[in-house]
Amino acid sequence: MRRSILAVALSAALVTTPSAWAASDTAATATAAAKDGAVPAASDLLFEQPQMKNTAPGSTITYDYLRRSGIERGPYGPPLSDAIKLTVEPGKSAESRDIRVQMFSGGNRVPAGPFTDMPGNPVLTLFLENHLKGLASLLEANPRYIKNAIRKGLRENATVTPTQVSFKGRTVEGWRVEMKPFAGDAQTERMRGFETTTYTFIVAPEVPGEIVSIEARALKPDGGELLEERLDYDQKDS
Repeated sequence: MRRSILAVALSAALVTTPSAWAASDTAATATAAAKDGAVPAASDLLFEQPQMKNTAPGSTITYDYLRRSGIERGPYGPPLSDAIKLTVEPGKSAESRDIRVQMFSGGNRVPAGPFTDMPGNPVLTLFLENHLKGLASLLEANPRYIKNAIRKGLRENATVTPTQVSFKGRTVEGWRVEMKPFAGDAQTERMRGFETTTYTFIVAPEVPGEIVSIEARALKPDGGELLEERLDYDQKDS
């Protein structure tokens, strides 16, 4: 039987590495565009930077996680509030780290890591892979289709703007990355309203691990909430 591109079963394992999400085919272009003080490219900012270089070996970074959905009797179930903890140890180079992961707790626990000699922050791909799995299951969709749409959005349609972040009682400089990768998608009729999903990433070089927050949010036409899924850096461990 012929199947649409958004009707493939979830059978392939999901890869949790930055290279699986980075738009590496345009890395040279992105780097060139970021020269001379220009605004950095989104994929370069999120996936090509040594984000862990400012984390102290022996420290733990905690991210608060929230997921809630306004879909009545929907597959996401009740709101989930938990945490992702990264335990950081030295890597082989000054900019890399070995990282152990506790992704959620108790019955919500998800196997993840460990990561060896990582220059980038794995929490970014951990969040995206977990989000991808839930969204693909909800839409009965091919996760590769959704992943490719997000990668393309980062490469071609993301907006990057300067922002400021409150950290340890002071204000530090950062970047805000925002995109709507499914807007105008050819499979809009199968997206069940999730073509409105907006992804927002906040990064700041002075914050350990650089990732300050990640949010995926989709709204109904009347303004009601289909999904809010977010991750926020918890400063209590810094």
